[in-house]
Amino acid sequence: MVLQDEILLNKFGQGLASYEVLLDKFQSFDLDDRNKFLNELLFLVLQSKPNDDDVGAAISESGLKPTFTPCVLLRKGVAYHNLKKIVELPVGEQEKVLKLFLSLFKVSYQRRFQLEKNDPHKWWYWDLSKDENIKKVIETAKS
Repeated sequence: MVLQDEILLNKFGQGLASYEVLLDKFQSFDLDDRNKFLNELLFLVLQSKPNDDDVGAAISESGLKPTFTPCVLLRKGVAYHNLKKIVELPVGEQEKVLKLFLSLFKVSYQRRFQLEKNDPHKWWYWDLSKDENIKKVIETAKS
């Protein structure tokens, strides 16, 4: 995943970017890039350390019907093999998967953000509403 997309996803986790911006980006990808993006998003979800208690909040946050296949699968738990099954759903489910994973990411990210914000070694928990922090992230990546 390119750094700009990582920054955008972490801004989403902080409530600074909208779902629509990420959906527009996702829709601009071809099928291979969509699959790659969902798998990379899965990795970020796992890094945010979701727990089974986050599932209900994530489904609610997503606005998806709890009876949709991705939601039904998520209710089985946040273990990697369950999340991987969700990523591998048919193409027609991809936008629902994106919305659900973004919601799960946001719920678990916000919990971690409160614990680790401004850790100098974890830029993804810095206040990304500040341009100077984003500039630091980009400069650090270049070196």
